[in-house]
Amino acid sequence: MRELYLLDGDAEELGWQERALCAQTDPEAFFPEKGGSTREAKRVCLTCDVRDECLEYALGHDERFGIWGGLSERERRKLKKRAV
Repeated sequence: MRELYLLDGDAEELGWQERALCAQTDPEAFFPEKGGSTREAKRVCLTCDVRDECLEYALGHDERFGIWGGLSERERRKLKKRAV
């Protein structure tokens, strides 16, 4: 499971992580080497009930590595630029 450092009050906000499918799969798939495939992680994200919460977390905390909410870092960067 991904390790996140919780600040006071964050535990309730991060309750979605307990329901995340990535917590039940190989974490290496969500943090591939540069140039590595993201296909497996994105496939898991497609059926995850907390995909939106995951993506919202990544965007709000400026996560720069890994697959979050079904998007790579590059895809999240593009999404943020379009939102501005």
